[in-house]
Amino acid sequence: MGCKDKVRVGIIGCGGIANGKHMPGLAKLDCVEMVAFCDIIEERAEKAAAQYGSKDAKVYTDYRKLLEDKSIDVVHVCTPNKSHGYITVDALEAGKHVMCEKPMAKTAADARKMVETARRTGKKLTIGYQNRFRPDSEYLYTLCRNGELGEIYFAKAHAVRRRAVPTWGVFLDEEEQGGGPLIDIGTHALDLTLWMMNNYKVKSVMGTVYHKLSQRENAANAWGPWDPKKFTVEDSAFGFIVMQNGATIILEASWALNTLMVGEAKTTLCGTEAGADMWDGLRINGEKYGKLYITKPGLDASGVDFYDASKAESPGDKEARMWIECIINDTEPVVKPEEALVVTEILEAIYQSARTGKAIYFDE
Repeated sequence: MGCKDKVRVGIIGCGGIANGKHMPGLAKLDCVEMVAFCDIIEERAEKAAAQYGSKDAKVYTDYRKLLEDKSIDVVHVCTPNKSHGYITVDALEAGKHVMCEKPMAKTAADARKMVETARRTGKKLTIGYQNRFRPDSEYLYTLCRNGELGEIYFAKAHAVRRRAVPTWGVFLDEEEQGGGPLIDIGTHALDLTLWMMNNYKVKSVMGTVYHKLSQRENAANAWGPWDPKKFTVEDSAFGFIVMQNGATIILEASWALNTLMVGEAKTTLCGTEAGADMWDGLRINGEKYGKLYITKPGLDASGVDFYDASKAESPGDKEARMWIECIINDTEPVVKPEEALVVTEILEAIYQSARTGKAIYFDE
């Protein structure tokens, strides 16, 4: 990616997702210079600046001070869900383009304000749904856009873990996060599914939310036992979504569930011409010449002698590159804020339906 001037980036929130995805991805881009780092724990911001920052990179504990720097072009918001909305709005108002980590916001009201502010200020806004940039996702998206599945009228969004509760940070804190596996990993599966269907017009949502296994002491878990007293979010949640055109989506999300059918950021699509799922790699199914078929596209180029899978661009790296390219070229981001808003609206409706025991109807 060639460029004349460096894109100057500020990082707000220097925790796990910033270190695991955002900063490593940006560091691979010649056009990017990370010039400012903010975290409420100053040592984390200092460590990030030392590893990824420019020679004169600045460190802050107050994100508003970072936003005062008029030389910063782009801000990445990598904080807990509760602060996504107001930090993003403040950054847009300060004249910055914003990449906000998923989910878009803790509430739909916050997400709507983010969209409105981006439109009014003319600044670009995108949300960190990196699973769109996987080879299987991109291939399936192309199939869907070319009409090879026909009308997709039934789908499932899968985000199911058997026992993998994140016990660090604020993941178990409902006040900070707004929810558990539904808003954390269910958001990825739902985004993928809606994107494939290219259908963002919702009619109604029914949902159920459970706090069953979360209250067990010394439970087996990939990241060590959790404290039931601090586990204030759900351990599993399920949604039944009907779109205005009659299409149905079932969403399943769990951190702890007694099941062997586990998988994250996966979708199952059923169309009039063919179907697809991501359970055993990407599989396409349908009927041709009076026979049923199943095909598995070769997505890793393993038949090419010189191909080295270890050097392939990761979804997080591609997300960062395409985001910066859309800023340089003044084009639309792959993940549009209006699309991410619908994801947040559906998630909120599932929680609301679970509380009230009633279906939530969307205005047409």
